[in-house]
Amino acid sequence: MITFIALSGFLGAGKTTTMVAAAHLLERQGKRVAVVTNDQGTDLVDTKVVRSSLDAVAQVTGGCFCCRFEDLVHVVEQLITDGNVDVVIAEAVGSCTDLQATVVRPLRKFYADQFVVAPLATVVDPLRWRAFARAAQRGEPESDLSYLFGRQLREADVLAINKTDLVGPAETETVVASLRAQNPDAVIVPYSAKSGTGLTDLIEAWSGQARWSGDLDVDYDRYAAAEAQLAWLNQQVTVAATNGGFSPSRWATAVLTHLAATAADADVEIGHAKLTVDSGGRLTKMSVTGNGTTPSVDFAVDEPTTQAVATVNARVACEPAVLDEAVRQAIAHADALTGATSQAADTQSFKPGYPTPIHRISATTMEEGAASQKVASPQP
Repeated sequence: MITFIALSGFLGAGKTTTMVAAAHLLERQGKRVAVVTNDQGTDLVDTKVVRSSLDAVAQVTGGCFCCRFEDLVHVVEQLITDGNVDVVIAEAVGSCTDLQATVVRPLRKFYADQFVVAPLATVVDPLRWRAFARAAQRGEPESDLSYLFGRQLREADVLAINKTDLVGPAETETVVASLRAQNPDAVIVPYSAKSGTGLTDLIEAWSGQARWSGDLDVDYDRYAAAEAQLAWLNQQVTVAATNGGFSPSRWATAVLTHLAATAADADVEIGHAKLTVDSGGRLTKMSVTGNGTTPSVDFAVDEPTTQAVATVNARVACEPAVLDEAVRQAIAHADALTGATSQAADTQSFKPGYPTPIHRISATTMEEGAASQKVASPQP
């Protein structure tokens, strides 16, 4: 039987880093691991990053797992067919929720002969949690994005608090205590995907029992409104040196720093902005998850190159045309700063459509199905 692990979590929480780090740890334990990325669009930074370090990789694009359920099953079955696989880890797009009803239970109901589905883990960025919590403490009305974030926390079997290396023990404990009070049935696992600290605890939690047994109360109109707040851009850019060479890491830093500053000036929220620069097979990858913040560096190439291909994924709470222009200006700024010239693919930002799951199975339906199977089972 194949173990299927689903990862939930808000944009920028570190799901991809978690998935890759967990896959490597499982491989060291003798497991054969395949992974699946997911996005509303194509040209994914996450897929490029994962393929740079793992062999068995697939993606589901054009919608979240719940709306592309057959695609998810198809790519997972293909991964299994192509190679010996013990574990599949699939990270849902960061604006998705209600995964218990639309992904986890359908897999358990219709594919119980193929998969053992692990407890659903929601990856939590403590800095994002703090931002939403402070807004609530100030008495601000709950935004649709905050509502979506809260739904992701509520349905988790495992709350995986990532980035503990960035916030330190005291703040980590504050987040743990608060989430434990709000979600008493969930297993709380603090860890750092980057350093590996606590990652073994997360893998152990996946081997435990699922704890969520209820039905998530989701207002799909608010869920759709939250997704529609964000403009999404996935764009490829060809970058060439105008004289000598340019530094991929300096160019990437300039793009993301300018974009984050533009968002801060306009007072719009960045869900996340990720960027890779592929210079002759050597990958630079950076991201920002907040307005005016310094880019986080996963890996960087400083040596000058004459040509590279960049991939930009941005999720920003603004109109699509505004995001298109902000990215255009950020790229022009980076070109001027580094002595490069860029040609961006003719790709426009968009807003996701209304979420329409293929399946939505209630906890009661699952319990009734299990009960009927027991009644129908032949007696020894």
